Amino acid sequence: MKLQHVAIIPDGNRRWAKLHGLKAYQGHRKGMDETLEKILGEARKMNISYITAWAASRDNVLKRSKAEVSFLYRLFEEKFKKYLADKEIHENQVNIKVIGEWKDFFPKSLQGAIFNLEEATKDYSKLFLTILMAYDGKREMAEAFRKAQASGEQIDEGNLKNYLWTKNLPPVDLVIRTGGNPHWSAGFLMWHTSDSEFYFTETLWPAFSVAEFRKAISEYESRPRNLGA
Repeated sequence: MKLQHVAIIPDGNRRWAKLHGLKAYQGHRKGMDETLEKILGEARKMNISYITAWAASRDNVLKRSKAEVSFLYRLFEEKFKKYLADKEIHENQVNIKVIGEWKDFFPKSLQGAIFNLEEATKDYSKLFLTILMAYDGKREMAEAFRKAQASGEQIDEGNLKNYLWTKNLPPVDLVIRTGGNPHWSAGFLMWHTSDSEFYFTETLWPAFSVAEFRKAISEYESRPRNLGA
């Protein structure tokens, strides 16, 4: 079965920075500037159609220090502006979408950078990059139920997806979680991961390499997928 959609929980930025005697923000920068870039490049080479990365949870935005959150906002804005100007993004037709409650929390300048990037890439269809920001899967599911109930539609497994924030994403084939804590968080993409395979690694996200990404894909491809049958 062809692997179509890889979702990533990139854990370990701050621990990597501490391990190397660096500030937390330096771990975030390396994780987003270097590691994510390398993985996206490899995904294109491997003809993987969908990559979803969880860049910031709702709790990250609400519960971390103001200094760290402010840095993350600056880093995100810088990254999205870089993507907008990146010839490879356009030449490779990377469709970029940001999903979560970011409109409720992010500063206007960052929101503008997101809107501009989404608009510029909305018609691309070779690689779909979804970045989850101020995202909580439990809140996504609760909101889907509220919307479905308000519509008066009979709710079942066939139509609930239509009310999700992530309704346009296909099922996740493989979830990669870095950082050595093999657990789920905040109902991460719970609808789309109901039949997913998992790859947990001790490697902290900034140190996650293309070689290990390939290893995760190879391991996935070697597993039989019965999908509950």
